[in-house]
Amino acid sequence: MTIQPGDRVPDASFMTMGEDGPRPVTSGELFGGKRVALFAVPGAFTPTCSARHLPGFKDKAADIRGKGVDLIACVSVNDVFVMQAWAENQGIDGEVIMLADGNGDFTRKLGLEMDASKFGMGVRSQRYSMLVNDGAVEKLNVEAPGDFRVSSAEYLLGQL
Repeated sequence: MTIQPGDRVPDASFMTMGEDGPRPVTSGELFGGKRVALFAVPGAFTPTCSARHLPGFKDKAADIRGKGVDLIACVSVNDVFVMQAWAENQGIDGEVIMLADGNGDFTRKLGLEMDASKFGMGVRSQRYSMLVNDGAVEKLNVEAPGDFRVSSAEYLLGQL
């Protein structure tokens, strides 16, 4: 069953790159007491994700924060090293926290996984954006397959 507005985000652990290398961060640490704009991509370095999705949140970060969002985070079913390389490639410098859901545990618990095996990618996340307020889903915008509209930074900004 897919998570819905009003539901609490599930307990999960992500990997993120810290100053001393990879480090875990829990959903409780990430979402507790904060208003978080979270967006998910099917894969780092994939065309729409690299050309529009991540750059949109980077470009609109100040506007999103100006509307009461404490943190902007990107999650993908990729490993922490791929997420770090993608952040460097995209010039992400703290505007967006990159979260590796390497085993897809968070994605699966949300009910937002998709089978991308026909593309050689295995199980990945659907494309979505979500506004989470102190661990509870406030807004959820899941894209139809192949679309990029409701998960964009611009769309989420319009909901704030």
